[in-house]
Amino acid sequence: MSQFFKFLFASCLGTALALILLVFIGFSALAGFAGKAAEKPVAPIKPNSVLELKFPSMAVPEKTNNLPLDPFDIEQKDVLGLTDMVLAIKKAKEDPDIKGIYINASFVAAGKATSSVLRAALNDFKSSGKFIVSYANYYTQNAYYLASVSDSILMNPVGGVDFRGLSSTVAYYKGMLDKLDIQMKIFYAGKFKSATEPLRMDKMSPENRLQVREYLTALNDIMMRDVSASRKIPEADLRRAADNFEGRGAQTALQSRLIDRIAYEDEAFDLMKNKIGLGKKEKLNRVSIEDYFKSRAKKIDLSTKDKIAVVYAEGTLLDGNDGEAGDIYDEKYVKILRKIRQDDQVKAIVLRVNSPGGSVLASDNILREILLCKEAGKPVVVSMGDVAASGGYYIACHADSIFAEPNTITGSIGVFGTIPMLDKTMKEKLGITYDTVLTGRHSAFGTPFIQFSPEEDRMIQEQVDRIYEDFLQKVATGRHKTRDQIHEIAQGRVWPGTKAKEIGLVDDIGGMDRALSAAAKLAGLDKYRTTEFPRTQTGIEQLIEKFTKNKDSDEGIKSMIIRSELGDMYPLYKNLREMQRSKGIQARLPYELIFN
Repeated sequence: MSQFFKFLFASCLGTALALILLVFIGFSALAGFAGKAAEKPVAPIKPNSVLELKFPSMAVPEKTNNLPLDPFDIEQKDVLGLTDMVLAIKKAKEDPDIKGIYINASFVAAGKATSSVLRAALNDFKSSGKFIVSYANYYTQNAYYLASVSDSILMNPVGGVDFRGLSSTVAYYKGMLDKLDIQMKIFYAGKFKSATEPLRMDKMSPENRLQVREYLTALNDIMMRDVSASRKIPEADLRRAADNFEGRGAQTALQSRLIDRIAYEDEAFDLMKNKIGLGKKEKLNRVSIEDYFKSRAKKIDLSTKDKIAVVYAEGTLLDGNDGEAGDIYDEKYVKILRKIRQDDQVKAIVLRVNSPGGSVLASDNILREILLCKEAGKPVVVSMGDVAASGGYYIACHADSIFAEPNTITGSIGVFGTIPMLDKTMKEKLGITYDTVLTGRHSAFGTPFIQFSPEEDRMIQEQVDRIYEDFLQKVATGRHKTRDQIHEIAQGRVWPGTKAKEIGLVDDIGGMDRALSAAAKLAGLDKYRTTEFPRTQTGIEQLIEKFTKNKDSDEGIKSMIIRSELGDMYPLYKNLREMQRSKGIQARLPYELIFN
């Protein structure tokens, strides 16, 4: 009887807590909506203003707010996407009220292609004759790459510039798995498909080392070339400064010409005032790029009916419809593409891909809908971001034209599958054994506690090989090449954008502007407006959707809480969860690319 009351009390308590949380959400939502309704207009942009660029701790998304947001953030600030940031910088270039740009960033969480696009926009801004000043307490390498475009780079006296070149470090788990008596059943196609190497080896294979060195060298060369051109430092001197880590202290960074001045932030403000012609006691008007975008760059063009749909496919390719913003769920994207296909006003599609891949099933479902869009007479052009590899390349390969940035990571045409066998672990570590009754030879097939037979091993490998062959044929058809020509450059190998153009995986080097121009030309459009997908939500809207639409709302809310607690470490947790939930054969980049 005591157990009955214990369970009854627990149930009532759980229900009460749920009701309290729902009431809280209801009031929060109403407060949020009321706040939006009574939201103060963005402060007007004053003459002699400076556009300020700061960067949040989360990665810069392709599309504004297309990432998981903190639902408990009262301020609910937008996280500007790359496209809107570039648009704001272009607008500021021609705006007489904006006299310069202030980059205030020690850390920029962005891939190399994203950083290059922003850097190009800043370079274009400078062509107007306006200034760019950067200040930071210290510069991580990616932040310095962006800041190096500035006319003046200032740094705190106790700061440093983390300028040392690029490296790639991979963790290998085979030793740990051996100690735990976990046997991994590993199946893959492509000798460069190294996603499974950490589970079956204790160091890089020669093939993996070769491809990593090749693409890191290409990315490093681009970084050195760009910084050299902006700072007017010979590349040889720049490489020597990186090799000797001369940026490690303020004085050595100054001597190496990595920075222009050792100073405090108030001195950076004085420098900008002087450039504008303000007195020392006059206030420096700094306007955030988010506020500037809302005030002057954001626009809705209804002047023409003809539209080009811009579909942002960023994140991991996953099966289903429910999940976090910033991932590519096949059911969700199939619905988006189907809606676009049935919209007579949409004349062409630009697919912006920034994805390391994921589920083969999800990739294939999305590719099918892309093909149907093409059959409906809508040209499809792909613009690649930081990464468009494995499944990310799969969904791109049938586009009418493919554009990549010079430092896009693409290719990785290969597939793999892994299954942990835990029977020995359970027996040796916990004393648990398993027995089973079968009604057929393969009735227990796939159970991690019962060893596969050699025939079952062969069946899985045959499936992996079959999917790889299908992947090859799809790419060959889309790129107008033979299966053997694609196989020669496939096998899971990763390529930088410049090399991808040489071998025919992409058509040309360029960004979103080139892709939009190509789409308009293919559709025969002189005038058009763009419409963007998917629709993005605020943090509170994401939370409400978890309760009202997500069948697995508990899991979604748990992820929100964990994300809030882990902060910058959340992506590592997310990757582990994705690996745990992965079903079926995967077409995924072997690495998690993080550039600091």
